Amino acid sequence: MKRTILKSYRWLVRVDVTLFAGGLKRIYDAVREQPTAHLDVERRIPYEQLCKAMDLACVFYPKTVLCLQRSMATVLLLRSYGWPAQFVTGCAFATLENHAWVEINGCVVNDKPYLHDMYQVIDRC
Repeated sequence: MKRTILKSYRWLVRVDVTLFAGGLKRIYDAVREQPTAHLDVERRIPYEQLCKAMDLACVFYPKTVLCLQRSMATVLLLRSYGWPAQFVTGCAFATLENHAWVEINGCVVNDKPYLHDMYQVIDRC
C-alpha cells in the first residue's frame, strides 16, 4: 500500500507541475495521450485500492487538491496499472458548477456513483 500511495503522490506532483508550467491544455493532452499499460487482469491491483491510495496521497499533499488534479492523477495512476480509466468532466447547467471524476467502463470509481444524475458530461478522454 505504501508503494501505491507514493506512486499516487508522484502522479499528483507531475499533474501539478505540468498544469502550472504548461497550462490546462498541456496536462489534458498528456492525460489523453497516456496509454493503458498491458497487464494481465490477475496481475492488476484492484482499482478500489488504487483510488484509496490516491485519496491518501491527497491528504498528505501540501496544497489543496481539486477534483481536476485528483481525477487526472487518478487516471494516470490507474492506466499505469492496466485499468482503462477515463477522465470525465461535467457541468450542472442550473448552477454552472463544474466537476471532474474518473470512470472505468462507464462507472464512476473515484467519487459518488450518482454523478451522472448531478452533472451533464461535457467531455471524456
